[in-house]
Amino acid sequence: MNSLWLIILGAVLFLLAYTLYGGYLAKKWGIDPKRPTPSHTKYDGVDYVPANAKVLLGHHFASIAGAGPIAGPIQAAIFGWLPVYLWIVLGSIFVGGVHDFGSLLASIRHEGRSIGEIIEVNIGKRGKILFNLFAWLTLVLVVAAFTDIVASSFAYNPDIKTFQAGPAAATSSMFFMILAVLFGFMVYRKGYSVAVSTIIGVALLFVAIWFGYKFPILALSKSAWYIILLIYIFLASVLPVWLLLQPRDYLNSFMLYAMLLGGLIGIFIMHPNLQLSAFKGFAVTTKTGVQYLFPILFVTVACGAISGFHSLVSSGTSAKQIDKEEDARLVGYGSMLIEGMLAIVALISVAYVSKAEGTPAMIFANGVATFMNSFGVPLEFGKVFIILSFTAFALTSLDTATRLGRYIFQEFFETVSGKDSILTNKYVATLITILSSSLVLAYGYQRIWPIFGSANQLLAALALLAITAWLTRIGKNRVVTLIPMIFMFCVTLSALILLIKNYFIARNYMLFVIAIVLFILSIVLLKETIKVLKSKK
Repeated sequence: MNSLWLIILGAVLFLLAYTLYGGYLAKKWGIDPKRPTPSHTKYDGVDYVPANAKVLLGHHFASIAGAGPIAGPIQAAIFGWLPVYLWIVLGSIFVGGVHDFGSLLASIRHEGRSIGEIIEVNIGKRGKILFNLFAWLTLVLVVAAFTDIVASSFAYNPDIKTFQAGPAAATSSMFFMILAVLFGFMVYRKGYSVAVSTIIGVALLFVAIWFGYKFPILALSKSAWYIILLIYIFLASVLPVWLLLQPRDYLNSFMLYAMLLGGLIGIFIMHPNLQLSAFKGFAVTTKTGVQYLFPILFVTVACGAISGFHSLVSSGTSAKQIDKEEDARLVGYGSMLIEGMLAIVALISVAYVSKAEGTPAMIFANGVATFMNSFGVPLEFGKVFIILSFTAFALTSLDTATRLGRYIFQEFFETVSGKDSILTNKYVATLITILSSSLVLAYGYQRIWPIFGSANQLLAALALLAITAWLTRIGKNRVVTLIPMIFMFCVTLSALILLIKNYFIARNYMLFVIAIVLFILSIVLLKETIKVLKSKK
């Protein structure tokens, strides 16, 4: 099949969904452009800062995208391209988009509070404690995972005498961080035009990429990068959001837009035929054993259709920066649809060859660089640019996850102790979060990575649970979140049952216990919410 039709159909469906279904949700949920948002009512110049809708769209999109919508569809392609494509499109429109939009709006209506605090208001204090504990542990895993991914990508190998993309990506990223700080200072403290600053910033961004490509001066070991990255994410967590995190994510989004646009143009010109089978069966044998389409497909695609991490970004940082309530549809729902397009490009990059080899990052880089080569971009330069983009967004997920971990850690002890303490201090909370991730990293996070997909999607189910409870309490239509919530609970609980069985057979008792804990936690929270839903007519 010609891949061009997948792009055209996806783009048309996403545009219709944003206009029709997104508009329907905004109307049913009572979006009010005149209602004051937390960025104004709780302005503090650090976390609560009103942002231009386009700037916030870039920040939010860069934060939620990361490596997930690239790696997920590529790995899920073992079932064939058709089921992956259908889940990306339908999931983004009716599940992921609703989840992200609902999380963002619910947080705005709760003064920019996190999903955990929304659960406390609508379900109860015990529900909040359990959710925050689960969410914080999940973020510890995220920080450990992406620290290793970025450090591995940046590391210099002295045994390789040819050009290495790692030091080039590292050099570009470090220069880019300096550029982001300057952008934030000029826009938010000097009052320079966002449009003019964006043009200059994006131009300098590509200069930084070119400089890193030509002069890869940061040739450091993986262990050195561990230390540098841990220091960086500490600063990213405690510095004002306008100074580093928001401008870095905003400018970073243009690199992702360029990568996505380059891939789309290349597909339109090259229109490669899909070599991968449309459907390989409900049960597929892999090196790790038999994989079942349900629930593995829906867990593996992850950010390409829905991700619990998105709800933490929506309610953790973006809700505190929304200028007008009407911006929530663009930032929440729109970002998920753009991510869906990226996931489709990732799927095509693996489906246009008969046998893809290498890591998901390399498969994606080879595919998109080949598409871009069709309109004159040199193949090797294209590969370097794509790998640079991939690592840049892994780094974005890393710093955002650290800041979210700090928020949730503070909330957890505020709830438990009922007052401020040393554990609610932002510096202490950040330090403990980072040190906990370091311990997981030292232990070897690869051992628990297989369960991360289930934990992430379970987080999405819990977020939908919180939104459903809120909509029930205020008397709004809850069907649009209730159905996705039920489906995601079926997916994640089924996946956990399979993992529990596999871990027990393999005598991997640590993961066996973790899977059981996650299963019990979700059941307890579900039970608490059912009580609330039954109490409302």
